[in-house]
Amino acid sequence: MHYTNLKPFPRDFLWGASTSAYQVEGAWNEDGKGKSVIDMMDHPEGTAGFTVASDHYHHYKEDIKLFHELGLKAYRFSIAWTRILPEGSGTINEKGLAHYERVIDELLHYGIEPIVTLYHFDLPYALEEKGGWNNRETIDDFANYARILFERFGDKVTHWLTINEQNTLILHPGAVGIPKGGSSPSKKELYTQNHHMLVAQGKAMSLCHELCPHAKIGPALNMTSMYQATSKPADAIAAHNWETLRGWSFLDLAVHGRYNRLLWSYLEENGWTPVIEEGDLLAIQQGQPDFIAINYYSTATIAESRGDSSDVSPRAGDQQIMLGEPGVYRPEENPYVNKTKYGWVIDPVGLRLTLRKVYERYHLPIIITENGIGAPDELTEDGAIHDEYRIDFIQAHLEQIQWALSDGVEVFGYCPWAAMDVVSTHQGYAKRYGFIYVNRGEFDLKDMSRIKKDSFYWYQRVITSNGNERLCQRT
Repeated sequence: MHYTNLKPFPRDFLWGASTSAYQVEGAWNEDGKGKSVIDMMDHPEGTAGFTVASDHYHHYKEDIKLFHELGLKAYRFSIAWTRILPEGSGTINEKGLAHYERVIDELLHYGIEPIVTLYHFDLPYALEEKGGWNNRETIDDFANYARILFERFGDKVTHWLTINEQNTLILHPGAVGIPKGGSSPSKKELYTQNHHMLVAQGKAMSLCHELCPHAKIGPALNMTSMYQATSKPADAIAAHNWETLRGWSFLDLAVHGRYNRLLWSYLEENGWTPVIEEGDLLAIQQGQPDFIAINYYSTATIAESRGDSSDVSPRAGDQQIMLGEPGVYRPEENPYVNKTKYGWVIDPVGLRLTLRKVYERYHLPIIITENGIGAPDELTEDGAIHDEYRIDFIQAHLEQIQWALSDGVEVFGYCPWAAMDVVSTHQGYAKRYGFIYVNRGEFDLKDMSRIKKDSFYWYQRVITSNGNERLCQRT
């Protein structure tokens, strides 16, 4: 579908950027914060840990002032559950609440809308020791945690996100590390965790509507479209298999409150069905999200399963590199797309397609809460960071958002990853995403100074022009 004139970005479009608590804050054991699973997991050797990260906890005023200079209309960040409830439940840590109140107030002072994620991978370790999301008690612990935040910040925050990338947690549990001396959960356990998270999410969304009637809340999933490798019908089935199991099955539950039939057949076939107790599906159904947040980085190309171990890719897999599963699908290479240094497919047109599919299926407004390119940005001798690749990446994706708007998709915001450099879960500080450079190495903290990259000034012009095509060009 082509158009003579593309629709402009809405006048109230939320131009933003994103981070997460464990990847940006540091101060991992300060002011009463408890340990999270992130603090206690084994992470790739030779990479920076999360104890200091970008030290945003201590630099938040300086950083938010830079966000204001960048022109952000919104800042999507997460609250560390362990700063509020160090043990995951029980006694509230007032210092943690006070910190986030200061952060929110600072954002509002500069006219930046806070978009708050309740939970971004960092489950309190005290709950993990009790079984984590395998334990049904965690459902009520999460709902209680959400209630505390809604009651404290409900008059200041109008957009909430529930659980970041639940599908990543279930499909790629190693993405956030492996328990020290332990192993990843079984598939049966993972789909039990998935069910419990969905019930918890439904309860949190209901609480938000009850306690913050002016606010809106939605799930945040890692969504992408799957291409079939050839016109072979079996490849089409395989692509539909994985697109459904990886994406639709999670959103169908979050939005419609019912299990996708293909997912349920898959779980039955493998003996992985969760125990559904009375009231579970009602709690999920009553959540009723107001919008959908999607994290989009790349697409995947899928072929028919061969039914044996050759289906599984020999490459290291993560949430953006498809591994394959015998009897379900096999990953294939796509000659029509590029890749990042880290093997992630670069496919801007895939964003348009994904937005169209999500909107057509759920008829809810969409905000993009992650999209970006990780690269080993280098500080030059003149103190600059020339990240043209980031400008090219984001510009190409913004163009496709405008095409999606012209297709009739309701997109109300764009918060690329990341507002500033953060610790990559997989590659530490070698892989940078931000518009703002943090002057530290993998282990050498240097002076932690903040330096504006070339992309900072470019994105600043994009926001000022509300995405005007002429001003989006590099100068």
